[in-house]
Amino acid sequence: MSSPTLIAPAEAAGTDALLVDVRTPAEYETAHIPGAVNVPLPLVQEHAGALAAALAGPVVLVCQAGSRARTAHDALSAAGADQLSVLDGGMNAHTADGQTVRRGRQRWALERQVRLLAGAVVASSVLASIRFPRVRFLAGGIGAGLTVAAVTDTCAMGAALSALPYNRGEAPARLDDVLQVLGSATTR
Repeated sequence: MSSPTLIAPAEAAGTDALLVDVRTPAEYETAHIPGAVNVPLPLVQEHAGALAAALAGPVVLVCQAGSRARTAHDALSAAGADQLSVLDGGMNAHTADGQTVRRGRQRWALERQVRLLAGAVVASSVLASIRFPRVRFLAGGIGAGLTVAAVTDTCAMGAALSALPYNRGEAPARLDDVLQVLGSATTR
């Protein structure tokens, strides 16, 4: 896939482009850019063709740090969407730049949840390996998984955690609802 065009937070704030936030509904509820439409990454990947067809005009893809937005960019580009760009540094950069953020109920970001789970599994498996030596392989498996996640810029643990009820938010995204919102957002 081609590299996405990156757009700086200040530039994104002043654009008329449609902002599509691909984080989990819970992350979106915690803090999002005003006017952004939440289309979680799993929904983008599953229905890229329908979503690409619904997008008209320039679109800025947003996630927490930029990785999931690049993944969404690849899926939508492959499905025929054009005029896509990615918010450089994601919500982390947007917030650090002092740009406007709409805040709601506070929850942990997906990356923080991954760090907590990976750390807890490694720490507990190291302690348990004193009594049960084979448990140390669990720590090695987590380490290998994190290495693969870093090299491939994907995260299986994050994908699994995003499916939990905590990360689905108050109103989980459905394709029909998202297409309706995108339709009204692109005709504004």
